Amino acid sequence: MSITAKEIRNVAVIGHSGEGKTTLCEAMLYNGGAIDRMGKTEDGTTVMDYDELEKSKKFSIYTSVAYLYWKGVKINLLDLPGFYDFEGERHEGLAACGAAILVIGANGVLPNGAESVVEYCLRLGKPLIIFINGMDKTNADYTGTLNALKEKYAGKLAPIQLPVMSDGRMTGYLNVIQERCYKFSSQGPQEVEIPDGLKPAMEEMQASLMETAAENDEFLLDKYFSDGKLTKEETVHGIRKGIAANSVIPVMAGSALQNRGVINLLDEIVRYMPTADERKNSIANDLLADDVINVACEEDGAFAAQVFKTVHDAYSGKMNYIKIFRGKVKSGMTLYNPNTDTEERIGQLYVLKGKKAELVNELTAGDIGALNKLTATDTGHTLCAVGTKLQFDPIHFPRPSLSLAVKATNKGEEDKMFAGFNKMLEEDYTFSVEKRADTGELILSGQGEVHLEILAKKLKARNGIEVTLSEPVIPYRETIRAVANAEGKHKKQSGGHGQYGHCKVRFEPCEEHFVFGDEVVGGAVPKQYIPAVEKGLRECMSRGVLADFPVTGVKAVLYDGSYHDVDSSEMAFKAAAALAFKEGIKNAKPVLLEPVVKLKAAVKGEYLGAVMGDISKRRGRISDSRTDGDITTVVAEVPLSEIAKYSTELRGMTRGQGKFTTEFLRYEEVPPQLAEKIISAKK
Repeated sequence: MSITAKEIRNVAVIGHSGEGKTTLCEAMLYNGGAIDRMGKTEDGTTVMDYDELEKSKKFSIYTSVAYLYWKGVKINLLDLPGFYDFEGERHEGLAACGAAILVIGANGVLPNGAESVVEYCLRLGKPLIIFINGMDKTNADYTGTLNALKEKYAGKLAPIQLPVMSDGRMTGYLNVIQERCYKFSSQGPQEVEIPDGLKPAMEEMQASLMETAAENDEFLLDKYFSDGKLTKEETVHGIRKGIAANSVIPVMAGSALQNRGVINLLDEIVRYMPTADERKNSIANDLLADDVINVACEEDGAFAAQVFKTVHDAYSGKMNYIKIFRGKVKSGMTLYNPNTDTEERIGQLYVLKGKKAELVNELTAGDIGALNKLTATDTGHTLCAVGTKLQFDPIHFPRPSLSLAVKATNKGEEDKMFAGFNKMLEEDYTFSVEKRADTGELILSGQGEVHLEILAKKLKARNGIEVTLSEPVIPYRETIRAVANAEGKHKKQSGGHGQYGHCKVRFEPCEEHFVFGDEVVGGAVPKQYIPAVEKGLRECMSRGVLADFPVTGVKAVLYDGSYHDVDSSEMAFKAAAALAFKEGIKNAKPVLLEPVVKLKAAVKGEYLGAVMGDISKRRGRISDSRTDGDITTVVAEVPLSEIAKYSTELRGMTRGQGKFTTEFLRYEEVPPQLAEKIISAKK
């Protein structure tokens, strides 16, 4: 079916986990004839949650794409995960969409995560419709939910329908602008007379919508002031302009599970959501002209697209999901990737329906599709016509916030495990895997415990490698606080040449990791053995006397000793140095050090008190706080051991809205009482 950008709507379906996003997508696909029957999340039969991990967990993990046609318009749906740990997937989907539907339950409150999603869409300039789901439930509270939304987004909300309720359940809806009422039936919505009891509410809502429409268009504002009203067409026009400007958020209601209100939602997507050629944020860097330009959505222009997601399919290989900003692409074309300065020959083209990739001859401006087997192209990269050099801004991904130690359950599979994780990095930019030099552990870092668990399961499913996750070792250190002299004498006689090394060393604190000094006079220790003493001391720095943690901040000065003409050797003096080290460090008031990080936590004012109090409980010291709008960034110095699972705990304190970053600052002495517990546990 040949379509143009004006006939395309790219819509992301977003919301917190468990609100019914995937079920809503399923209902829309069914109504549009894209599927023959509605699958269920519980049964693992939905189009969007097709991955085996998603089926087992019964919630979305990855951004998935499908399409349907409705009244001559192609609607590309992007089902985005709602769980906090998969925020990176949401960023990918929102980069490709032109608008979004926020799905929330009819529970009478603003649910966790909804607020951050709305604000993120507003910040990106993504027009938004709110769909209040679950209206088939006996305890559904449409009014309470709407009031909670109004309280938070006063002046922006525009309810464009009224639910018709019977015995506490939604049995139909009244389209306020069109003045048409429908009841749900097995054959779909059937038009009925408007109930007298709803007419006053309809008239009140119409007046409010007219006023909202007028506020978004100067001509309509003048007409509204002069006539006191607007026509239906004028109201729709004004509301549509407000939606495009992010000053109006329409609200609708229904039941995705019962497929009620979904047809009306599809109608309003076509009526109100921006067409693909009305997309905002189409800014790119023209590298040839050294200028920033707006890339107009033109079918006959030079090709320009961005990869917003990469997946590895067991059968198709590497697949790049693309959003086309300009021009057309056909099989056999050669495109240029400015991110890697390479040319890519295009093989097969696809449109997506969840797991199913359908072959097409071409993809055009405004559409979403997929390319396979590109060798040098990854998520966030630009593909453009050869001879041009356009580059879109990269997609922003959150930094990892939780780290766990990971090791292969079966010995000998460590290299395969590391390679498997590195391959997965092509698909997921929100995690990292690296070997920590100070502890020797392999550290897997991601967005939360669920994210890391899914990565481990994914590795087993793809590579057959089972791994174990555990709390990483805190890289404590030991140092000294006093000066102490120590003597080391290594003497051994067992036939033939013996072994003899004797050194006297002064140990004292210093700012550097390790400093060696030589104050030997009169040849008490021959010069050829002094390097062996230094080497022996350096090797001992890897294990302290308190709990075998590495030692730092020590100056060791060799000031005396003795030797044997026949039995002395480098090995003997190394052994003598080790004996001096143990005695000297033990007598120089050794203490335990812990890593301290700079913590930056960005939270809303209503959670600030709880977050600051929690930081104090974690032995944190708040050094600064800066407020920008309703977000306050708290800067504190906190021991690393106190924030092992801070990402999960901060979400709990802030209803999922808190963000934080950490960076290493320095080592500080552990309080004595706590140090005793750490040393005892290590022993």
